[in-house]
This record gives sequence, C-alpha cells and structure tokens, in this order.
Amino acid sequence: MMFKHRDTGELNNRIAHFQGDKYAFMGLVNSPMLDGEVWSGMNEAGFCIMNTASYNLREDTLKCQMDREGELMYHALGACATLEDFEAWLTTYPQPWGVEANFGVIDAQGGAAMFEVDGNSYKMFDANDPDVAPHGYVARTNFSNGGELNKGYGYVRFLEVDRVLSKACAMGGITPQLIFNDIARSFRNNILDIDLRSGDFNYPKTSGWFTDQDFIPRNNTSCSIVVQGVKKGENPELTVLWTILGYPPAGVAVPLWVKDNLPAMMSYDKEKGAAPLSAASLKLADEKVFHFKQGGGTKHYLHWENLYNLKGTGIMQKLVPVEEKVYQEALPLQQKFYKDGKVNVKELDALYGRMENMLKTEGVF
Repeated sequence: MMFKHRDTGELNNRIAHFQGDKYAFMGLVNSPMLDGEVWSGMNEAGFCIMNTASYNLREDTLKCQMDREGELMYHALGACATLEDFEAWLTTYPQPWGVEANFGVIDAQGGAAMFEVDGNSYKMFDANDPDVAPHGYVARTNFSNGGELNKGYGYVRFLEVDRVLSKACAMGGITPQLIFNDIARSFRNNILDIDLRSGDFNYPKTSGWFTDQDFIPRNNTSCSIVVQGVKKGENPELTVLWTILGYPPAGVAVPLWVKDNLPAMMSYDKEKGAAPLSAASLKLADEKVFHFKQGGGTKHYLHWENLYNLKGTGIMQKLVPVEEKVYQEALPLQQKFYKDGKVNVKELDALYGRMENMLKTEGVF
C-alpha cells in the first residue's frame, strides 16, 4: 500500500485520467490544471507514485525552476512500470530535476521504496530491506533521513504515523480503512500527549475549540489517498486508488480503478471549480471547522466540537456510517474482481453510479 496526505495552497482538487507515452494513468491534480502535473497517482501497469516536499536535503542553490514534483510524477506515471524502471528513468530525466522531495513508489511486482531526491541526486530506501524497514514500511513527512539533522518539518506528525503503523504492522492489520481513520483523521499529538477524541476537549470541560497545530489533518489539507496494490503475478488493473477529496475529517473515501470512466463526483465540475466531493468537503470545513475569521492568523483555530463531540453529532461521527456504506458497496465487487482476475467495466460503472446516488442521498454533496 501507498499513502499520500496532501497539504497545499491549492485546495480544489480532482482526479483525472491521462494517456502517457507508454501507459494510461490516473492521478490527483489541481482543479485549474488541464494536464502536465499529478500529485499522486497510479498507472495501468500497477506503478504508483506520491511525494512529500522535503526541507532538509539541500539549500535551494540550483539555478533552475523548483517545485517540479508534479511534473516529474506526471511523466513517470506515463513511462514506468516498476521501481527499476523508475530508477533507470530518473537517471535519464533532464537535470537539474528542480525538486527537493521524497517520492514513495510501489509496483505490481512487490516493489516498495522511498526515494529521497534533490536537484541532481537521490537515495533509495527499500521497504523490502529489513535493515532499512524492519517493520515492513517506510514513512516520511516533510524531511528526509539523508538530509541535514533536525531540519525540515513534520517530525511531530511523523511520530504519530510511526506509532500507528508500527502497531498495525505487528498485528497484521494495515488496511485503507485503518490508514484513513487512524492517520488521515488523527487528532493525536505525541509531544503534548493528547488525543482530542478522548472527550477531554469537548463541552462541558472546554469551549470545544482547539489550535490546529501538528495534527495530521490541517486547514490546508486537500486530499488523502491510499493505493491498494497487487501482489506479483496478479493483474495490475486490480490496483485500487482509495481517495478522500477535500478535508479528510469532513470527507468520504471512494475507490477508483485505472479506467477512463471516472465518476462525476471525483471529476472537474465547471460550476463548482472542483470535483463535487472536494467542493462539498472544503465548504463544510470552511463553514463549520475553520470558521473563525476575525483578523489574520485565525485560520489555526479548530472548532473541534463541530467535528467530534460527546453527543455523537460531529461531522466526523455523522460520516462514519456513510463511509461504511461505501465499503459495503465496494468491497464485495473488489473481491469479485480479484476472483475473476480482471475488472469488469460494466460492473464498475454500476458501482460508481450506486455510490454517487447514495452519497447524494446522504447529503454528502
């Protein structure tokens, strides 16, 4: 599996389908963009890639345009099928690369690795190497292990990711549901040793407000993605992109397969300026969660009571049974596809239609 939690200045996101030089692929894009950049995605060969910006690999001394991670991933998805392909392709990609980032990659051959990449060099951390990943996973936030010590960002968030994954690996229980619920929607801070979901931060003990600081979801989170890959020998088209568009605590996960029949709720809506699910989630977050806007700096105030409360009427709590209905619709068909060894596009279209109708009926968008 591969997990991407995106923080960005462009909150309006959508999923788009593209035809690359070798492979068709789909990925997360900024809604105003037509093509040329992807911020996480997978292709029909089962190759999947994501990135996190790193701020401790090197000083930005390169005389070139930076922040080109989206461009690099767009071209890699169209050209690569395996980790080995990506490593070979990266060495031929025009330098300087214009990036300072960690790239997470998985493929349909059992490969999984993190590439720490600066302007013209990289280092690979193989998740299948027990010396590198003794618990079977590699995780990064906004720093690189090969970079300058104690520089960069995201160390507090990393502690929470590592805590959840190490326990889940020991118990053999890593699933998309666990990643979304226990990581993408985590309100635990290890340094403060608090978890907002404990009930100690709700009425009547507090005002129900808290500061949005070093929790994994934050006011500039636009999407969470979990790619559920396949084992060696299985059909790569069985790879699934589970996606929460918008602010994850106010959104619902939806599964997607690499076909060109994307559901409308995940695609660009001209009137909304984004995918409908993204627009609805961001609107909910803006009006109910980060709605204190009296002067500068107030966006960091989080109305926790509206997200989660002791009455069980918070946004997160109301969406739990809705998302469960998505899983109930999707998982049996996913299992059928695995049994058949291929994706039936007609059945997939019907699934997308049922999920859209259900989410509309539930008032999600």
